[in-house]
Parts: sequence; structure tokens; C-alpha cells
Amino acid sequence: MRTRVLTVVLAFAVLAVAGFALPLLGATASQRTQQLVAARTADLDRFASLAEQAAEAGDTGALRAEVTRYTELYGEAVVVVDARRAPVVQTGGMRAADPAVARLVDAALRNQRVSPGRTLRPWSHGPDLLARPVGTGTRVSGAVVLRASVRAAADDIALRWALVLAGAGLFAAACVLLARAATRWVVRPLHRLDRAVGALAAGLPAEHARTGGPPELRQLATGFNRMADAVTTALEQQRRLVADTSHQLRNPLAALRLRIDSLESRLPASATRTYSGVTAELERMEHLLDDLLALANAEHRAGELSVTDVRGACCDATAVAAAQARLWQPVAEQAGVRLEFTHGPSVLMACTEGELAQVADILLDNAIKYAGEGARVETRCFTQGPGAVFEVRDDGPGLADGEFARAGTRFWRSERHRGVRGSGLGLAIAGQLVSGRGGHVECAAAEPRGLLVRVVVPKEQKGAAT
Repeated sequence: MRTRVLTVVLAFAVLAVAGFALPLLGATASQRTQQLVAARTADLDRFASLAEQAAEAGDTGALRAEVTRYTELYGEAVVVVDARRAPVVQTGGMRAADPAVARLVDAALRNQRVSPGRTLRPWSHGPDLLARPVGTGTRVSGAVVLRASVRAAADDIALRWALVLAGAGLFAAACVLLARAATRWVVRPLHRLDRAVGALAAGLPAEHARTGGPPELRQLATGFNRMADAVTTALEQQRRLVADTSHQLRNPLAALRLRIDSLESRLPASATRTYSGVTAELERMEHLLDDLLALANAEHRAGELSVTDVRGACCDATAVAAAQARLWQPVAEQAGVRLEFTHGPSVLMACTEGELAQVADILLDNAIKYAGEGARVETRCFTQGPGAVFEVRDDGPGLADGEFARAGTRFWRSERHRGVRGSGLGLAIAGQLVSGRGGHVECAAAEPRGLLVRVVVPKEQKGAAT
């Protein structure tokens, strides 16, 4: 937002600077050009007056002396001719026979004054030619042509332009500073408010947004602070409820477990089936409670990472996945599942070893439970574009075509796996564990049959912090 506001303000500043600088540059050049023309026209009038006096007296000595001194002093050539175009005075290497001079002489003899029509610029070069008739309008007795140098005038114009542009630059710099100060005054409260909103959205205690800036923003910050207090209080009460509930449930469940276990030896054989069902439901409640707490912790951690934007976490995904595969090997053998890990080069994944190990446990547990006896489970790690991938593939029954979109939804389980123990929270927990690191979980059909689950997390370059 600050960049866009600055861009708009600076665009207006540039237009304002150009609006007064460009006309001022043009006026400066025109003024200096007129000064040059006026000065040289006065010199021409002086030479024309001397030429007229010389023609009347029949003595050109004074005219020659004046023109020669002028050329020596200013370095500008002068040509004076009589009514028959015969040269009277020629200085500075300019001759009456020169085509350009001859055209001006013809115009002057027709009683026309010739002045340069261009406006000088700093880059102008080449002399300007001016001509004036000698005599009156009824009797022209000759012509004077002067070749004026424009170098000094062009240098003056360049200096004046430099001053104008320097002033415009200072004005533009002042506009930039004022624009930055104004946008900072407006945007800084928005940045603080944005950070507070991010913390609140992640479930973290939101710091109060300091009031500042325009009155509208101060009013908005005050309203947000009131809302943040209410939401933070509600979230804190919710967290306490989860913690207290877990604590209060664990004690009765543990006591219930002890009492049920103590009844096993006293029950008749006819109650064995009922006893097994009760213990199975008790185990299911314990697992469900553990999974709910794990999901709550994963969501809270993902929110913290999304707000704090922590960087530097890195682990060797290949080594972690291999270690978890070895840990789950006895469980797979007991379930009649062949568990294989495909070794490859080290893959650096932008997460901690504990996070990846927990995700690997969830995926391997699901694969071993749901693939079924005699199935084959393969795991491997590799890189794909900007991501590091941990993949678990099995050749079990997999999922139906319409079920992939629901995989990972809380408490959802496939109809074909209803008889298998589970809470339906495993993939949801895995997704939350990697979401804070910018990762995600993908489910797809394996070929020729089975389920393919991939955990994709941004990869880290070698040398990152571990």
C-alpha cells in the first residue's frame, strides 16, 4: 500500500515540477536569445549609421577602423557593401561573395532587416547571421551583415537551465520526503494493525494496536483492540477448556481402566465378549483423546509459525524417514505387511526432525493398518521442483474415486475401513504439522492399485541451519 501511495504522490509531484520547470526553461532560453539579438541589432545600427556617414563624406576610414576594432574585440565578422554590392569592409574571414551572405545582402538592399528565427538552446552551435540596410526606406545606400557567435549565449542558457533543474530537483526531493513522511504516518498504524490481526487469526494473544495516524485509523485501532480483547479471552477460555477437559478425562479413564482390568479374572466365560468390547471402546476413547490433543497442539504450532515467520528449520528427510521406517518394521511384520524404504541422496526439508518424524509415524501407521495383511508399503524421499517430498505408497484397497477430496477431513474415514481402529484425525494432524512450514499433504491413487500419500514441504539448501 505504501508503495502505491508513494507512486501516486510522486507522479503528481513530477507533473507539478514539469508544469513549472518546462515553461521556465523555454522562457529562459527565449529571453537570452532576445538579449543576443537586441545587442547585435544595436551593433548593426551603429555600423549602418557609420556606413551612411562614410557614403555621404566619401571617407570610409572611420568605418573601417570601427569594424576592425569590433572584430578584434568580439571575434565576430562584419561585411559592409554599397548599393552596387561592392565590398566596403570585410573582416573575420567573411566575404560578400559567400552565398549565405549574398542572400542577406540582397534582402537588406530591398530594405529588409534579417534576424535569426531560432531560439537558442544549451546545445546550439554555429553562428547566426544578421543583416540591416544602410540608409532610409526611400534611399538604401548599402547593407551591413554581421556573423554573431552564439557560444556565450548558449553557455548562459545552460547555466540558467542548470539552476532551474537544480531547483526543480530540490522541490521534487522535498516532495518525496513529505510523501514518505505522510505515507509513513498513514501506513505505520496499518502495519501494526496487520500484525495484530495475524496474531489474533493464529490464535495467539494479540498485542494492542497502538493508535496513531488519521482519526479514522485511530478509531479503527480502538475498535480492533476491543474486539481483540474479547476474542483473546474466548480463545484462552477455549484452550483452558481443552486442557482441563483432557486432564479431567484422563484421570477417570485411568481409574476406569484399572477397574475393568481388575474385573477380567472375576468374569464368567460368557462375559468375555462383552469385556473385550468394553476394553476396545476404552482404548478407542484414549486414542481419540490423544489425537484431539495432538491436533490442537499442531494447529496452535501452525498458527505460531504462520505469524512469526520462523526460518532456518532444516532436517535430512532421508535420514529421518529411514529411522522411522526401521522403528515401524516390527509393527509391519506383526501385521503381515512388507515395509520397504528406498534409500536415495539426502533431501533437506524445511522442518524439524520431530515434526517430520511425527508425520512419518502417522502415515506409516495408516498404511500398515489400512493396507491389510500381505500388502506392500514403500517409502522414499526426493525433491520435486522447489519442494522436498516424503512419500508413502501401498498396494492395499486404497480409496474410491469420490473419497480423495475428503481425505484429511477431521473424523472422516472411508466406508471400507470402518472396522479398523482409528479416529479419522491422522491426516488432519499431519496436514497441520507441515502447514506452518508452508507444506501440505496430497493423496492420490497408486498404480496399479492402492493409495499414494505425499508430504510436500519447501526444501532447504545445504548449509542451512539444522
